[in-house]
Amino acid sequence: MADSKELKQIASQVRRDIVRMVHSAQSGHPGGSLGCADLFVALYFDILKNDPKNFTLDGKDENLFFLSNGHISPVWYSTLARKGFFELSELKTFRQLDSRLQGHPATEEGLPGIRVASGSLGQGLSVAAGAALTKKLNGEDKLVYVLMGDGEQQEGQVWEAAMFAAHKKIDNIIGFIDWNNRQIDGDVTDVLDLKDLRAKYESFGWEVLEMDGNNMDMILDTIGEAQKMTGRGKPIMILMKTEMGQGVDFMMGTHKWHGVAPNNEQLEQALQQLDETLGDY
Repeated sequence: MADSKELKQIASQVRRDIVRMVHSAQSGHPGGSLGCADLFVALYFDILKNDPKNFTLDGKDENLFFLSNGHISPVWYSTLARKGFFELSELKTFRQLDSRLQGHPATEEGLPGIRVASGSLGQGLSVAAGAALTKKLNGEDKLVYVLMGDGEQQEGQVWEAAMFAAHKKIDNIIGFIDWNNRQIDGDVTDVLDLKDLRAKYESFGWEVLEMDGNNMDMILDTIGEAQKMTGRGKPIMILMKTEMGQGVDFMMGTHKWHGVAPNNEQLEQALQQLDETLGDY
């Protein structure tokens, strides 16, 4: 297991990358990206154990990760670059014309680390379930991870995939829901209340865990617990409590930074709160 302190330092640098990328483009989604930075760092720097220099689209004999809520692409791009999937300098091209780092992850330009275009909400769990079932049919012992948003749970396709995964006993999949109660129009509970998500997934035949998604030690422990639950006939979902805008005080506690870029002054305020631990790109 990686050192928790080191992972926290990487997460701080990833958060710096996020606010700088979105500021430079004057477009993008900083709130959810900041909230999920700890999970991405834990996955790519400890859990997945994949070789970034030997990326393949088919992902055979590899642990796989799919991002369903693709609008939080800044955190994914930063993490992939910091891990070595592509050069850090490419982060400067975020959302620029002809860049491989589009606002939502895409595949046509062949960006290493990206296996499916995402951002049309509701589709990621279906993709992940299909990939996980493929691995089971091929006799692989690898796992598939997928992240969704909580507002995304308002999409009907999510529940079709949840039924399918449980019915087919796809027990090599671990899902995460970014449970921050924020979406673009306001609080999830106000826009379309999800009620008891844990009870919903359990009733659909999933094992359900909960964790603080901004606590690195708890992330590592909970994913470790989930890994031990695989292979027992049920898919696993982790409800991950996060704070949108985590690490930047004026972006926290509100949905307003879901898709808004900071101005010059706000960028400087944000960077003052985030430690530079690996060097800015």
